[in-house]
Amino acid sequence: MTTCASPEIVWKLLVDAASWPLWSKVDSLDTTRSVDLDPGGDDGVGAVRAFRTGRVVTGERLTEKVERRLLAYEDAFNSSMRNYHARIELKPTASSGTVIHWYGAYETSRLLRWVLPRYLQKFMQGTAEGLARYAEEYKPAQ
Repeated sequence: MTTCASPEIVWKLLVDAASWPLWSKVDSLDTTRSVDLDPGGDDGVGAVRAFRTGRVVTGERLTEKVERRLLAYEDAFNSSMRNYHARIELKPTASSGTVIHWYGAYETSRLLRWVLPRYLQKFMQGTAEGLARYAEEYKPAQ
């Protein structure tokens, strides 16, 4: 996914869990189940970000953070997946935009193996597209 938004803008949105409901497929940030969120919107390694989508709340623990280049996370709590880990890599384009590469791997039950891969791929793709579009229109507060 490529956006004309700068890596700085895309990064700012990625590390701020509170912004995710504005541009992603999650409905809300569950602050009661999140841990160590940065009040300034720059969540660090070890923070657990709990997102609600419908009735399901999933937790993601940040495991790696390279400024404006990489954000990685793993499953903190998710009833349908085990050993889940994902990476979001950002690469600047020659025209000051950003390439967003979002991918992950996980284990699940036999029953969910038929449904979850397509669902999760579509969910991640839609989330990356939402980030790209929102970042293009984002105006930081002065």
